[in-house]
Amino acid sequence: MSSLTCTNLTLFTVAGIIIQTIGLSLFVYGFFPVKPALSGVSGPESFRAPTCNSVHNQSERDLPPDQLKALYEELSGIPPFDRLVLMVIDGLPAEFVLGKDHQPPSKALMEAMPYIQSLLANGAAIGYHAKAAPPTVTMPRLKAIVSGAIGGFLDVAFNFNTQALLDDNLLGQFLKFGWKMVMLGDETWLKLFPGLFIRHDGVSSFFVKDTVQVDQNVSRHLVDELSRDDWDLLVIVSDHGMTENGNHGGSSYEETDSLALFVGLRNHVSDYASHTLNTVSQVDITPTLALLFGVPIPKNNVGVLISGTFESFTDDQQLKALELNSWQLLRLLQAQLPGLSCENSPCDSFSDVQGSRKSKCNGNIEIMVCCLYRNAAVLHNSWKSKDVSRSYSREDYGSIVAAYYEFLKTASESLSRRVTDKPVNLLAFGVAAMLLSCLILLCLIFHICKEFYIREKQLFDSIYSMYTWNLAETFILGIMLILVISMGSSSMVEEEQYIWHFVTSTLDLLLLRKTMQSLPARRSQSSFRLYNGTKKIGFQMCSIFVLVISGRTLRGWHQGGVNWTYLPDISKWLEQAGSNYIKFIHLISGLLMISFCLFALSLIGSRRKLVLVVGFSFLVPGLLVLQHIMLYQENTLVSSSCSATLWVQIIFAILGIATIGTFMALPWLMPICVSKRYSGHDSYMSTSVPIEIQKKYPLLELKDTLFVTGWAYMFCWCLLQLLLQQPINSVPILLLLVQIFAIMIYSSYCGLHHKQWVEIAALYYLGMAGHFALGNSNTLATIDVAGAFIGMSSYSTLLSGILMFIITYASPILFLLSMVMYISVKDTSYLVIPQNADSGHLLKIMLAFPCLVPLGVNSILLTTYTIVLLLMRNHLFVWSVFSPKYLYVCATTVCVYIGVSSVAGTMIYSYLVLALRKRMQGSSSSIDPR
Repeated sequence: MSSLTCTNLTLFTVAGIIIQTIGLSLFVYGFFPVKPALSGVSGPESFRAPTCNSVHNQSERDLPPDQLKALYEELSGIPPFDRLVLMVIDGLPAEFVLGKDHQPPSKALMEAMPYIQSLLANGAAIGYHAKAAPPTVTMPRLKAIVSGAIGGFLDVAFNFNTQALLDDNLLGQFLKFGWKMVMLGDETWLKLFPGLFIRHDGVSSFFVKDTVQVDQNVSRHLVDELSRDDWDLLVIVSDHGMTENGNHGGSSYEETDSLALFVGLRNHVSDYASHTLNTVSQVDITPTLALLFGVPIPKNNVGVLISGTFESFTDDQQLKALELNSWQLLRLLQAQLPGLSCENSPCDSFSDVQGSRKSKCNGNIEIMVCCLYRNAAVLHNSWKSKDVSRSYSREDYGSIVAAYYEFLKTASESLSRRVTDKPVNLLAFGVAAMLLSCLILLCLIFHICKEFYIREKQLFDSIYSMYTWNLAETFILGIMLILVISMGSSSMVEEEQYIWHFVTSTLDLLLLRKTMQSLPARRSQSSFRLYNGTKKIGFQMCSIFVLVISGRTLRGWHQGGVNWTYLPDISKWLEQAGSNYIKFIHLISGLLMISFCLFALSLIGSRRKLVLVVGFSFLVPGLLVLQHIMLYQENTLVSSSCSATLWVQIIFAILGIATIGTFMALPWLMPICVSKRYSGHDSYMSTSVPIEIQKKYPLLELKDTLFVTGWAYMFCWCLLQLLLQQPINSVPILLLLVQIFAIMIYSSYCGLHHKQWVEIAALYYLGMAGHFALGNSNTLATIDVAGAFIGMSSYSTLLSGILMFIITYASPILFLLSMVMYISVKDTSYLVIPQNADSGHLLKIMLAFPCLVPLGVNSILLTTYTIVLLLMRNHLFVWSVFSPKYLYVCATTVCVYIGVSSVAGTMIYSYLVLALRKRMQGSSSSIDPR
């Protein structure tokens, strides 16, 4: 079998990555399209019945605000309110105000909001549980409140880079009406509606770590603003709820349970059981406010008029409001459903229905909504045509209202569920590209395994039995099958952390079993060799015990996932103990982390001067991190101050300079060994690498360089995590570092007991288990947004996104970066290097598995979950469970690309510099001194 050259291996690997990236991009573009919106804004035509031959009267649209307002009131027949205070409270669950399960809120919550509770008790306000659609983050929810439209799922990404809202919305309608508006609070409103407010004072909702700055900014203006009469724009709403941990973004009941409280509208019920039953959709706020204040309903609204908010109006006015809402939804249905288009349906007959009898509605969605609308219109026309007084026809009135709401609810649900048609060809091409990429990467891994297997068999024929298939290798591959199968279950996706914790703990036991099997036989070994073998196995067993203990501690640190977060864990226990204990643990963890890292660096017996310089360059930022913890951790208000920000920026700068400087300068400064020193320097290398190769290529220098550079990467990354992670996660970060050092010790002593791809796959699995051990999950609610603004003096979407990525993928990237050190400490007896080896061959042997195995494992998971998501596109939980998980899978792919690129780049750069220096030194030494 011909072997792959290093160049061909690189080209095939890069080709596989490019094909995978193209396929992933096409699939994401096809599966998560940005929902198209109807262009333009609603005008006077929205107060007239929809017809196919209707034309817009431009002269009516160009009327001055006063005349336009009078026209709207004349067409609608509904007297509007004239002033509005819209209060949006970020993350306020409705149960805090209205209670839950027919029970009032707790006594503490009622005492905290006495005024609101008095309004509800006296019937001066109406409260509703307004269900928010996922993703439950601020910007998409604000769009839903003011436009009535449910955005695309990828709006969660735009939440951190808000753009101006160009779609038809309430505030734009109020502006045409001539209203003057004032905004106080979150500057997201200013980004959504630039130039709309006559006065404003915005505060970045992201660039704070506390929960009071925005509130203080609003409250300090209230007395002055409420005393003025130069504004028109109390409805009180919340954009979303929150979990018990204070997070949001997912689709749990706590996160979607937002509040809609209408203050000033009379309420005939005051018991909390009735309020608990008052459940509406968050988008229902839009048509309700539009009709209460006499403006057209925005074109893309999918909300339904909230019952109970129009009780102060006459029956005719209430029915007219329902009719206007029906006309607006009917126009939207006509635009989105081909069966209701003007070419396929007699739209003109909608406004001129005949008869007075309801018909039974069934069939496809086009026929059903058409039938339901006709039923409501028939009953309403019959009501209008009666000459007798309708004040006593409550039964007829109730039938009309019921008919309208049946149509409105059906139309709203249909529009809410409807997503633009997914381009099947685009999705199929994306999946095919990812399958091809996965096949390429797996074939490369198989080819390298076979090549190494044949050469190792030739060299180590006497111990060929050690290369038979063993249980650990079977488990590594079997767990891939378990992961693939589990992806089809929504419950397993929500609780994926249990799989990874099971994988790592079981793998530790298999490693222990393999180590016990390799105990030397006393009868067949000399006492000296027996002693050395037992010593190695002792180190291996100690490493495995460290892995088991640290893994179990990480498992119990956070109750991750979705369904069992309420269960006790170590982090909850420490939080109950108080902030002083957490600060103490944070400091101790940081101190131990610095000590372990410096001790690991000191293990290099040679290169003392370089070790001291590198160690000192990282000791300084380490001490600064500890100082930052002591000064700024206690008070979150202080931690966002200018001094704290400057301090963190200094740490960032020193860490960046130290890490990049180590990577760039170390290969140039590493002393080059002379040939006579090779004999006893590395016993493993001398057994597998010919002396000619050792003289020609800088393998020993490369090992030392990679060890120090890999150490620098890991130390820098851990110090960053001490700064950015929640303080409660300082111990898990320390334990992850300890696990890496333990696996390095195990790998350096295991020799040929395990194939290299098994050890690298184990590192990858440990990284994924650590990801969930830090409190992450497959829901968007566990993303730590607060940490992404540490050290930021002004808001930057790019920098905040980078910091958020660093926090979320702390563990996987840490274990991927550890591959640099792994290459340096790995027992070099696996390097079967022939006499005619060149630089390309050496690089291939060292880099093939550390790069290909993570790419291959991730490729299997990415391709499989892409197919699962495609199959689950009509599943009930496609947007709440499967889609968020897919975003994590995509981000993990980016993480693997970054990690593998860092490992390959470091290895190639270091080797090329050292090889150049060795060649130059060899040339100079061979010059005749005469």
